[in-house]
Amino acid sequence: MHSRANAQAAFAKGQAALQSGDLDSADRNFRAVIAADPRAGAAYANLGVIAMRRKQWERALNLFEKAEKLEPSMSGIRLNIGLVQYRRGNYAEAIAPLSTVMREQPDSRQARYLLGLCDLFTEHYAHAVATLEPLWPEMSSDVMYLYVLDIAAHNSGQKTLDEKTLDRLLEVGSDTAQFHLILGKAYLNRGETDKAIQELERAIAANANLALVHFSLGAAMMRASDDKRAEAEFRKDIAIEPDLSDNYEQLGVICARQQRDDEAEGFFREALRRDPKRPAALVSLAKLYLQEQKYKEAMTAVDAALQLAPNSQSVHFLRGQALARLDRQKEARAELATAQQMMNADLEKHRKTLGDDRVPNPELTQQEP
Repeated sequence: MHSRANAQAAFAKGQAALQSGDLDSADRNFRAVIAADPRAGAAYANLGVIAMRRKQWERALNLFEKAEKLEPSMSGIRLNIGLVQYRRGNYAEAIAPLSTVMREQPDSRQARYLLGLCDLFTEHYAHAVATLEPLWPEMSSDVMYLYVLDIAAHNSGQKTLDEKTLDRLLEVGSDTAQFHLILGKAYLNRGETDKAIQELERAIAANANLALVHFSLGAAMMRASDDKRAEAEFRKDIAIEPDLSDNYEQLGVICARQQRDDEAEGFFREALRRDPKRPAALVSLAKLYLQEQKYKEAMTAVDAALQLAPNSQSVHFLRGQALARLDRQKEARAELATAQQMMNADLEKHRKTLGDDRVPNPELTQQEP
């Protein structure tokens, strides 16, 4: 009984410390709870929250999975598992736990919005619309929500909702740098490059140090085939946010186009150093190595890309090319056949996958859902 009372007191102290932001004290108290009661699922869940706040994603996931086994009825644990997977960029893996939360708590706005984002990032655009549209009554004054819904509606071919969402975005927006940034990105995702550039330049005029504004204008300039201006904008964004891997990847694309191969390789590697889960950067590296007849290096890069994007026609095609150069003809023919089957099954989808035509949207992956 005494041990149980001590565990209860430690749990209360841990919760108070967690609420006040004292993570070290909270950690000590929840560990004390587990020492007294190894089946205290709530203590494992709180330790998972601490690990999340410290951005220790792997540890957080392990703790939440332990908590879920001990307390399977706590839907909040599954929400946190989905959130951790989202933070790690594992959007496909986040869908199952978030879907479970949605079935148990259909009114959970956070779970619904997170699930919609994961559907969007995995290119399930119609599912994203179905998940996100019910949030319209409570979120249609939120610029980021409207932006996300507009991307999903546009890419799923739902023109009426697409226009409705963009009209609402224009209606609720104000003359701020952030609004012009989001509106510019919305136009860019819709393929309206000139309008995008106008809005992004307005954003810069309002706040030249706004995060992602120079990156977004760089992406627009690439669409407009102005690589010189694009490169300048990406370099400006690096000065503001040096850890954003997207800048280095796009600079690598520009250098590769201009046959500045050494610089291109350096930028792609820099992008991967900051974010190893970038299949497009690995594909670009593999292409570069193939051109330079560095076939083993190309194979290493494309195999790493395949781990991250096993359903990409582009990756299978490139792997077939690398295998052929290494004189592994039987394997090469198998890979090229797989790529051809994928292309025949869904040409347009795979044309966009990992291609130069894609529009990077780091403003979505970095937002706080």
